[in-house]
Amino acid sequence: MADYQEEDLQKFLKDVDEITNLIQGMNSADPIVQEKAVLNTEKRLLLTEEDQEEDGCRTTLNKTMISPPQALTKNADEMNSEAFLAFVEKDAKERAKRRRENRVLADALKEKGNEAFVRGDYETAILCYSEGLEKLKDMKVLYTNRAQAYIKLGDYQKALVDCDWALKCDEKCTKAYFHMGKAHLALKNYSVSRECFQKILEINPQLQTQVKDYLHQVDLREKADLQEKEAHDLLDSGKNTAVTTKNLLETLSKPDQNPLFYAGGIEILTEMMKDCTERTLFRTQNGFSIISGNEVIRRCFSTAGKEAMEETVCVSVLRLWQAVCTENEENQRLLVMRPDTGRVLSSLLASDVLTIQEQSLALMLQLTQSENGRSLVVSHLDLTRLLEALVSFLKFSDKKANSAMGLLIDLALEERFQVWFQANLPSVLPALTGVLKRDPRVTNTSALSQCIALMGNLSAEASTRGQMSASEEFGNACLSLMTRCEEDVDLFREVIYALLGFMMNLCLQSPFVSEVWAMEVSRRCMSLLNSQDGGILTRAAGVLSRTLSSSLKIVEEALRAGIVKKMIKFLKTGGQTASRYAVKTLAICTNSYHEAREEVTRLDKKFSVLKELLSSEDEILVGNAALCLGNCMEVPQAASSLLKTDIVQVLLKLAGGDAQKTAVQLNAGIALGKLCTAEPRFAAQLRELHGIEILNSTMKYLNDS
Repeated sequence: MADYQEEDLQKFLKDVDEITNLIQGMNSADPIVQEKAVLNTEKRLLLTEEDQEEDGCRTTLNKTMISPPQALTKNADEMNSEAFLAFVEKDAKERAKRRRENRVLADALKEKGNEAFVRGDYETAILCYSEGLEKLKDMKVLYTNRAQAYIKLGDYQKALVDCDWALKCDEKCTKAYFHMGKAHLALKNYSVSRECFQKILEINPQLQTQVKDYLHQVDLREKADLQEKEAHDLLDSGKNTAVTTKNLLETLSKPDQNPLFYAGGIEILTEMMKDCTERTLFRTQNGFSIISGNEVIRRCFSTAGKEAMEETVCVSVLRLWQAVCTENEENQRLLVMRPDTGRVLSSLLASDVLTIQEQSLALMLQLTQSENGRSLVVSHLDLTRLLEALVSFLKFSDKKANSAMGLLIDLALEERFQVWFQANLPSVLPALTGVLKRDPRVTNTSALSQCIALMGNLSAEASTRGQMSASEEFGNACLSLMTRCEEDVDLFREVIYALLGFMMNLCLQSPFVSEVWAMEVSRRCMSLLNSQDGGILTRAAGVLSRTLSSSLKIVEEALRAGIVKKMIKFLKTGGQTASRYAVKTLAICTNSYHEAREEVTRLDKKFSVLKELLSSEDEILVGNAALCLGNCMEVPQAASSLLKTDIVQVLLKLAGGDAQKTAVQLNAGIALGKLCTAEPRFAAQLRELHGIEILNSTMKYLNDS
């Protein structure tokens, strides 16, 4: 065979492979693969046209060798082309069918591998993922899942190889970069690890929070690595303090000594933890394991409070942990993440021994000073026991109670804490109920108000609020505390203020704990409206604006207690927030009772207060003011008092306006209708302003929306 013929044959075979791959790509279930195949096909067609013009095939056919019957085909070239395309199409369909079948098998193996991974059986998980890849070589999730399993087993190099393959399947696979970053971090390739995590941010900027956490971990680990190198150099230099630290730890590792022997050694060790290098040396010489793993010391922790020397050991260890964790985030991480110490920290906070409680609180405050420390505590400690222990500090009258509440508030800012709180509220609700049952006369009122304010913040979430409202005991505890605080409003001002804010959130929940509960809450708030404190007045009005709508009996009782007069006064002298609550309360009252309409008409001469509210930029204020005004038009002569005003123009502008809250247009339109019904001269004004057309258009728009 001539050389050029061999070249043409090889070119033909190469073309067959390329065409087959293109057809397979276009039949792929993956839209990205399909799109790439279409683009490559278009490129190939362009190149083929150019090749045919510039460099045609040099191999000639021997016509005597190929002589198909003329009746079956027009020419040999056309027949060969059609046969080849038919073969390629059939092959592509068969390949697509096999791929679908293999995907089903690969998905099943992936799920089986995931189940093994959850069980902690990483070897089996790897086998399942590997079998899946035998069925489908380009299934990226199998590579990333297997990489994660390899990381769990400490086989970081294999994890990196799998991440590379996942990126070949999808160059924007963030999971691959995540596992690659973790593997490089474990291998102490800090700069490469950073690049991997930063690549995630380039691909998906919405993952900024997660990427920030990953990069922070890289910084911490690199910093810890440098600290350990310095500590190692210090030990090698033979510096006295370094050698002494090592020797002391060796001494403390001796078993079955008298507890005071250990307490004395720990106190000396604590005094030596003066700088970061010494604290790092404590870590590198297995200090945490030596202290926590000592059987005598562990017994002292479990029996704290029974013997004086056992208490001494506990306190000395807590002080040591504070010393070694000072400005050393890696030590903090190890302390919190160790199962033996992590379990005991929360329980020591609830100790009956004052000194142990104090030192435990000091340690927790130290750990939670940084964002990283708070994240560690939330992720690894028993939060139920921790919360119960912290609220128990309310029994103290000094700064310990405030410190404990400040710590709890800081933890509650963490998103993970909020998620945990919602999921575990039933288990901590008894402790929170106990807080509300406390006697404010023998409680640190500042700390108590902080704790109640925290409950209020957490109750802003609907599911949390629902669980709290569903507990009759919890609701009654709120009422009981409010009653006790009313005995001396000035003394318990902070507590009442926080409690009213909390109850405003609780009253968003429908239905309430009970109608009886809502009635009693309303009575307490009506009583508080006599206070001279603006903050308490505003919040009491806010609670009332939410309880009144639950029962006509509550409205009746509030009317007898002079609620309308108080709310008109609020509107004349209060700020925007107080006015919101006041006008909503008036809208509820006038919507239900004619007596309320008459009283508003009498107290608000020519509706000057309500008219002023109609010009507010606050749509909630405007909507409720329009509703209240419309209700009052049912009072005889009320509409006539507005004849010499521009009320029609004002209401028409609102009814035909573009307020985002449809209640503004609707209530303004209703008020106009009632105004014209009560006083026909307003109807004439409305027609002159083409108001009927505007109202019809507005009402149609509102009905459609």
